[in-house]
Amino acid sequence: MNSAIGEGMQVTLHFAIKLADGTTVDSNFDKSPATFQVGDGNLLPGFEQALFGLKTGDKREIVIKPEQGFGMPNPNNIQQIARQSFTADLELEPGLMVSFADANNGELPGMIKRVEADLVEVDFNHPLAGRDLIFSVHILDVQPSN
Repeated sequence: MNSAIGEGMQVTLHFAIKLADGTTVDSNFDKSPATFQVGDGNLLPGFEQALFGLKTGDKREIVIKPEQGFGMPNPNNIQQIARQSFTADLELEPGLMVSFADANNGELPGMIKRVEADLVEVDFNHPLAGRDLIFSVHILDVQPSN
């Protein structure tokens, strides 16, 4: 029986996530396949929904819009942080990813957008927010999860 991807299924697949310009953001086509259970949180819901109905052996290239992917950039996620909050030996420049401790003892990555004498502008939006993503998949196996 060739089950279709849906709720309660375990899926093994190769995937690639690319930007519209062809830049590969992530891929496991040259590595071991990934296995996940639908709804386990390993894939964003929009990526999971795009797979529903696919079966073992299917190959697809699916455009994931920002609303189904990493969302739209939120202006409230761009913060001004005092320059002295950063260590003096850190060379701050636009495009640099910096990790900050968050309130839950986790890490929150932010990208430096602008550096001024007293202030540093940091963007805490996901780097892929607002981007159309091309999700290439090759479904290797679909099984009911135990």
